[in-house]
Amino acid sequence: MGRVKYAAKNITFGWLGNIVTLLLGALLRQIFIGRLGDTLTGVNDYFTNILTVLSLAELGIGTAFNFSLYGPVARNEYEKIKSYMLLYKKAYRTIGCVVAAIGVALAPFLKYLIEDPGSNSWRDLTLYYFIFLFNTVSTYFVSYKYSLVNAQQKNYIQTNIITVTKAVTVTLQIAGLLLMPNFYLYLFTAAGAELAQKIFASVYLDRMYPYLKEKNVEKLSKEEVGEIVSQTKALVCHKVGDMARLQTDTMIIGAFIDVTTVGFVGTYNYVISSVSNFVNIIFNSVLSGFGNLIATENQEKQYQMFRVYRFAACWIYGFSAIGFYLLLTPLIVLWVGESRVLPDLVIGCIMVDYYFKGERIVLSNYKTAAGVFEQDKYLPLLQGAVNLVVSIVLVQKIGLVGIYIGTIVSGLIANITKPFIIYRVCFGKAAYGYFWESLKYAGVNALVLALLVWVKSRMMTAVTVPMFAVMVIVVSLVYNGVFLAVFGKCREFRYVWGMVAGKVKRK
Repeated sequence: MGRVKYAAKNITFGWLGNIVTLLLGALLRQIFIGRLGDTLTGVNDYFTNILTVLSLAELGIGTAFNFSLYGPVARNEYEKIKSYMLLYKKAYRTIGCVVAAIGVALAPFLKYLIEDPGSNSWRDLTLYYFIFLFNTVSTYFVSYKYSLVNAQQKNYIQTNIITVTKAVTVTLQIAGLLLMPNFYLYLFTAAGAELAQKIFASVYLDRMYPYLKEKNVEKLSKEEVGEIVSQTKALVCHKVGDMARLQTDTMIIGAFIDVTTVGFVGTYNYVISSVSNFVNIIFNSVLSGFGNLIATENQEKQYQMFRVYRFAACWIYGFSAIGFYLLLTPLIVLWVGESRVLPDLVIGCIMVDYYFKGERIVLSNYKTAAGVFEQDKYLPLLQGAVNLVVSIVLVQKIGLVGIYIGTIVSGLIANITKPFIIYRVCFGKAAYGYFWESLKYAGVNALVLALLVWVKSRMMTAVTVPMFAVMVIVVSLVYNGVFLAVFGKCREFRYVWGMVAGKVKRK
């Protein structure tokens, strides 16, 4: 099966899974808010974020190993695959123990990290936290096995397992909330279902790759281990910086504003992440394909595919960013009520960062596939420091919007610097063409946004379901119509259209 077919299969199953989890998750969140309230909603989102920060202990080992597997998988070097996977297994078990230790050590300080927990006692909050911690730690004893599946471009296997688990978990949680609304029951239901999934996944993948259980495993050479160590050291900086930039907004809100606002922001983030998951599936599904491309094709072919990848990102992220800005708040009003909406300025800042994040995803994914980690290893640290300083200073002066200004400023540092690195290291070219294309894409998006804001002000005089549906259609037709008119004849669009129509033949 070729790269395009693998990508199409990964995207198809990814979208099907996302539709299931989106619909069930939206219903679960609505019932959760109604039965347990805004404060526990904020607590749930807050602890989820804290445990995401704790996953920093992985420190890029997974990314380094995935990159190391692309070559052996493409060449069917089973002995080498066994060697990498054994080392990966030992590393991840060690990481699980480290995360557990750090998580336990952090527990006594929770009361200093949460502003106004409402009626929740600190005893209950601590117990909630330990249930979240168990779910996170147990993941490390299974997740490494998915690396081989993904290196073979079979991401859909992991997607399908997670989708079924999520559907079962959410269904049980909804039933529990309706019959006996209790946060402990809610958390234990998820913990039990996810533990069962991890046991199943471990057994299933062992049967899928029986050679991984063989005892006669050759040790990797010092050079091979050294390469992984070198890549991991560079990725440590990336992970620490990304955590400081991407995972601290919720913690700053909880510490400087209140945990209820964390819940309001979490509802917006839920919609954004649920819908953008459809977008992310497209770009993440081709990541392993890029690893294979880089391992087998020449530099010029890689450059042309990168431009196609980037064009698709600017189109899709531009469309979704503008759609979110215009329609997100009306959706929140219809879904959970007007009392839980955020100011338009906050939404605008979130969407500006979201659009530029689309370009950063393209750059980061290509760097990851190419194994380019060393050249900009200190850049994320700078971004993280800028985000923390600007966000903490501005949140105390102008409130919530100040946090997202810090996010935008720190993100743009990568948008400016990473193209120079990728074009020089991966393509041997100057990056000026990249920035010229960025201006074109951004200019067209700004034009469409201004037009659609004017249209919305004339059409959407009241927030109703029929009017919301009409605006979804209008935004879709106007945005894509303008983009097609401007870029419909370019080489990148013709390739994307040919691939969608099944006319692009790949190996």
